Amino acid sequence: MKNFFMVVFTVVILFSVLALPLPAAAQEGDNSEPYSGDVLCQPDIYLAEPGDCLAMGPSAFLTNLAKRGIVYPFQPLPATRPDPSLSEVDTRYAQINIEPTEPAAVYASPEDASMSANPVRFIEGGVLRFISYSQRVDINGGHYLLLPGGGWVRASPADYLRFQGLLFRQNPRTTFGWIVEQTKPLSAPDRDATVIDKELPRQLVVQIYDVQKTKDTTWYMIGLNEWVERRYIRQFEMNITPPAGVDNNRWIEVNLYEQTIGVYEDGRLLFATLIASGLDPYFTKPGLFQIQEKKPRETMSGAFAADRSDFYYLADVPWTMYYDGARALHGAYWRAWLGYPQSHGCVNMSVGDARWLYDWAKVGDWVYVWDPSGQTPTDPNFYKESGAY
Repeated sequence: MKNFFMVVFTVVILFSVLALPLPAAAQEGDNSEPYSGDVLCQPDIYLAEPGDCLAMGPSAFLTNLAKRGIVYPFQPLPATRPDPSLSEVDTRYAQINIEPTEPAAVYASPEDASMSANPVRFIEGGVLRFISYSQRVDINGGHYLLLPGGGWVRASPADYLRFQGLLFRQNPRTTFGWIVEQTKPLSAPDRDATVIDKELPRQLVVQIYDVQKTKDTTWYMIGLNEWVERRYIRQFEMNITPPAGVDNNRWIEVNLYEQTIGVYEDGRLLFATLIASGLDPYFTKPGLFQIQEKKPRETMSGAFAADRSDFYYLADVPWTMYYDGARALHGAYWRAWLGYPQSHGCVNMSVGDARWLYDWAKVGDWVYVWDPSGQTPTDPNFYKESGAY
């Protein structure tokens, strides 16, 4: 490890010294010593002028980082993953994947289901239909599942995302984020810069050391000369000051632009993770709310379109906390990824993250929803009180 840092420092020193501008006299061919008697300072942080040396080259690099609260060599985040067992549920899920316009028949036996004979009832046709089941029988390659309330239906058993956020021992000194689409970093905040041969997989946590905005995108520095543009990353913006109206110093903050959620108590960041909020036109409503009701399991169904073509049925949604009418924070076992708006107004999380938040939160705790980009409508009249997921 020491050898690694020596190599890094050597590279930094070489590039920094080569990048130093020459005094005007030297550029014009003057052979005189430009800084007679002065020497470069030892590589270190100089928040005040040292006086007896020039704080340039690597010292300027380190000092610039220090002024932004960044320690070099870069330090790991003071964070850990939650207990993996939080991602486990005692419910098995399956997706009904016939044509969305077709109702799904429910039968009295798996044999009837395999022959499509004598249906006893139907689940309405829709674009998103997930069931829970207690028993499975396979006949001629088909999967037939017993619903908790009785009846057999053909469906495909489904696994769910086991992504988990971060628990913090103390407030981090640098901001951070998650890679939401696999990519490779660039050597500079420019699409024409050199591609660095380093894979950044989806859901990777990275620290962010600098942010630069150009006319068409925002760039994030995630390492020495390693830059990623906005479309591949979501930044967590820490705000330890309670929003106006929070009176108990406990709150959940939902950032609709970054698609993140943070949990705070007594001026400390406790937990942070990715979410999926409402997709246009079913935005998640900004504002300050309080948790109204908690349910460990909740079946959600309904439709928004007049012809019910967007009907959804989601059985046993885990760790649901209603905070704004029908809008809730909850686990979303049907989501394949997070970091993008996808829901009909609810705040979707992974099953494990929803369980951690459910265990921490109390009825009456505050939920602050905002969009720093200003792109989400804030007029309360825009939002309907119909069901959401």
